[in-house]
Amino acid sequence: MAKPKIPKRVSTALINSLSAGVVPRIGLENIAVGREKEIAALWQDLENIAAGGAAFRFVVGRYGSGKSFILQLIRNQAMEKNFVVADVDLSPERRLAGTEGQGVATYRELMRNIATKTHPNGGALALILERWISGIQTQVAQATGMGPNDNGFDDEVEAKILAAVKNIEGLVHGFDFATVVTAYWRGYRLDESDKKDAALRWLRGEFATKTDAKTALGVRVIIDDETWYDYIKLFAKFAADIGYKGFLVLFDEAVHLWKITHAVSRQNNYDKLLAMFNDTMQGKAEHLGIIVGGTPKFLEDPKRGLFNDPAWQRRTAKSRFVQAGFQDTSSPVIQLESLTQPEILLLLQRLADVHATHYGSEKKLNQKEFEEFMQEIVNRLGAETLLTPGEIVRDFLSVMNILQQNPEMSLSQLIHGAGLPLSSAKKTQVDEDGEIAEFTL
Repeated sequence: MAKPKIPKRVSTALINSLSAGVVPRIGLENIAVGREKEIAALWQDLENIAAGGAAFRFVVGRYGSGKSFILQLIRNQAMEKNFVVADVDLSPERRLAGTEGQGVATYRELMRNIATKTHPNGGALALILERWISGIQTQVAQATGMGPNDNGFDDEVEAKILAAVKNIEGLVHGFDFATVVTAYWRGYRLDESDKKDAALRWLRGEFATKTDAKTALGVRVIIDDETWYDYIKLFAKFAADIGYKGFLVLFDEAVHLWKITHAVSRQNNYDKLLAMFNDTMQGKAEHLGIIVGGTPKFLEDPKRGLFNDPAWQRRTAKSRFVQAGFQDTSSPVIQLESLTQPEILLLLQRLADVHATHYGSEKKLNQKEFEEFMQEIVNRLGAETLLTPGEIVRDFLSVMNILQQNPEMSLSQLIHGAGLPLSSAKKTQVDEDGEIAEFTL
């Protein structure tokens, strides 16, 4: 197999991230294997969102099964198709609802992570607004023949901007959103950086009091724990109106909602999630996609999971007609099954090619050695069904690093001699409710 031609920056990110057990932001297409049906279903969601609809999905699997990988892969594909995207890892400090600002903290993180094709690393909110204003200026110049310095040019631009934001004024909190966007334009027009910065701060949910917002922008509301999701819907509509396909929002590590020990607080978070689900499924949101990544316990635990709520159980339970080995990828829940052995072998080959390209190594593993490694790791873990891609990738890259650093050593000598450095083979007692409770050893 020919080595992939990828930049050093990309191969560095792949190797460093995967060796550390985290999902890289870039280069995922170089190692993606399997999951064709799941990716196709999410790709169909993007098409529906671009057509003005909305979508909501759960991507559920054990730690290391590829949840975050799929979320990052669809994030990158969405940006390539001219979507605005934002992602956040939920945590004790970032939830969907809370009494101490946890909801608006999630919103702020989403706004900080807003990304587009031309600005993929986040922080693209100001860029989106400036690109929109620049586009309107170009339209006015072409339609009127005027230049930016001509009398009346800015008035024509402002008229178009006001016409554009009028589409969202009728939505919940739409008037205030439109007022702030218009304030950004006027700060841009008059070169008043303070007004532009104030508008961005408001849109990012950074104002602490209504008094501060009124003083800076003339609006009497701020984005808070109760209203932040309404502004997600507003931003999705706004993004579509100014030329993007839609807004894709990714929530990962939803297991942190399951870990909330206070029953009322946990239920409040599940209720907020239910409101988001109902909005997208019933057509109350436009051009908005939401994907939630979580573990089986988050969904299925009868005491603390979503299934504990009858409303959620009706919406997420499998149909009685779905047999083992089959999955209805049009349902709200995408359950990640184990990769097949041929898919795992292909993954190892691609990882080996990325590793060899990164280090400029000419030494290659042959098919027999790939299979030998696979058999050894299956034997060490005790059952092929316990393997997850995350566990295999970390161990394989560790082996590749040792072989690269010790060129005189063969794979067989390493795994049968000094022993395979399997991080996942170590027996560890864990708390059932703990951070790594979903690992199966």
